Parts: sequence; structure tokens; C-alpha cells
Amino acid sequence: MGNTASAQKGGASGQSATNYAAIIQSASFQELLRRKKAFILPSSIFFFVFYFTLPILTSYFTVLNTKAFGAITWAWVFAFAQFIMTWGLCILYTRRARQFDALVEKIKQETGGK
Repeated sequence: MGNTASAQKGGASGQSATNYAAIIQSASFQELLRRKKAFILPSSIFFFVFYFTLPILTSYFTVLNTKAFGAITWAWVFAFAQFIMTWGLCILYTRRARQFDALVEKIKQETGGK
């Protein structure tokens, strides 16, 4: 049951099968999961709260109907800020992904993976 078709095929061609159970239990892999969770969970919560605040505030409250400057209300400022927030989170994740990639390379070196 532990042998999959791909592992059997890899073993038949002279290549050693990757021991995924050992990789999952390794300290480096656990560190990778911990760091990714520590970044992705708070970022996702922030994104959803920030994103859904605009429709909730405009539907049930009048706080964003006041003028920010000129004829532009705070609702338009908040809506534009959502674009900035989305780009900011994308840039931040791209930078953080480099650290995740470095951890993946470390795991691959430790396990002899390709």
C-alpha cells in the first residue's frame, strides 16, 4: 500500500523513491510549514476583513458618505485603497516566497531530492 505506481516506476528505472514521510517529519519541513502559516493566515484574515469592510460600511452605515476632498467621498478613497492593499500584499508575498524557496532548497539538499 505504501508503494505507489510512480514510486514503483522510479524504483524500476534505477532511481530511488523519495521518502515523503521522512521529509514531512523533518525539522526543516516543519519550519517551512510554520513560517508559511505564520505569514499566510494573518495576511488572509487582514485581506478579507479589509475587503469586506467596504461593502458592509457602504450598505449599513453612512460614515463613508462624507466628503474626503472636493467631490470625492471616503468610500472612493477606501475603494482605491483596496487596490493598493492588494498590490501591496502581492509584493509582500513575492518577497516572502523567496525565503520559502530557500527553505525548500534546504529541504531538497537534506533529503537528496531534485
